[in-house]
Amino acid sequence: MPLSEFQLIARYFSGLTAVGPTEGVVLGIGDDAAILRLPPGEDLVVSIDTLVSGVHFPASLSPRAIGHRALAVNLSDLAAMGARPMWFTLALTLPDANEPWLAGFAEGLGQLAHRAGIALVGGDTTRGPLSITIQVHGVATPDAALRRDGARLGDELWVTGRPGLAALGLRLLQSGARENDPACAAFLWPEPRVAMGRALLGLATAAIDVSDGLLADAGHIAERSGCGVEIDAACLPLEAELAVLSREDALALCLTGGDDYELCFTAPATAAALIESAAENLGLPCRRIGRVVEGSGARCAGFRPARTGFQHFGASIDA
Repeated sequence: MPLSEFQLIARYFSGLTAVGPTEGVVLGIGDDAAILRLPPGEDLVVSIDTLVSGVHFPASLSPRAIGHRALAVNLSDLAAMGARPMWFTLALTLPDANEPWLAGFAEGLGQLAHRAGIALVGGDTTRGPLSITIQVHGVATPDAALRRDGARLGDELWVTGRPGLAALGLRLLQSGARENDPACAAFLWPEPRVAMGRALLGLATAAIDVSDGLLADAGHIAERSGCGVEIDAACLPLEAELAVLSREDALALCLTGGDDYELCFTAPATAAALIESAAENLGLPCRRIGRVVEGSGARCAGFRPARTGFQHFGASIDA
């Protein structure tokens, strides 16, 4: 007999309501709405993302990877603001109540939720094409959160991790590679840079997470800050897996591939040593890749890609 909505929630998701800072959960899963209590003197930081099968991930991915990615891409938004994760809600649209799929999805979701210390406090389930919507709630000290509009002329431009590797991983998956391939893992299991976002508070002048492509997202900083951003192609991290590609292909993936969920941020040159120290303490690659300049938009000195990044109303992600 198929699971009812309430049985589905109770069996696979009710345990996730206690993984976060439960002192703030006055009322969680099981009622018409959650009641949440903010820590004194903190601002609420909220973000929401929808992942649609065939658009944001291949339908063939393992449910465990889908569960991880669904939460990771939302936590990455909190990371870009320097916010501390607190709670999340989940709206899950399913073709059917496939219990093995649900078990894998809940496992991937739950493992990341436990590591991030974020509690599931409500949501909805319904029938239809596979779609996952998660809303995350975090907190930040008033006037301290990172934003996109603070870049200043002369600031340096930085990026964490290895942008482009996730796009290579998706390409390999679509060609039949195994999910445990290192590049494939970058696409399947993105690691939201929450700790680094917190470390950048007071150091970075502007920040964004790299979801649509490094060049496009750096352009969002430029647009919001009223300045230009110039990336130096020679400074981009193209080592390891990307090094097997042609220079043009590697640069195009690094600049426009998307799905990296790394942090791109600006900071004054005087903050460089502290940024490098914070990244080293976290075991996270982080490098300067350009600068804030006069003008508008984002460009790459020494290379002009055919496109700037992912288009939400473009082609399907499935092969």
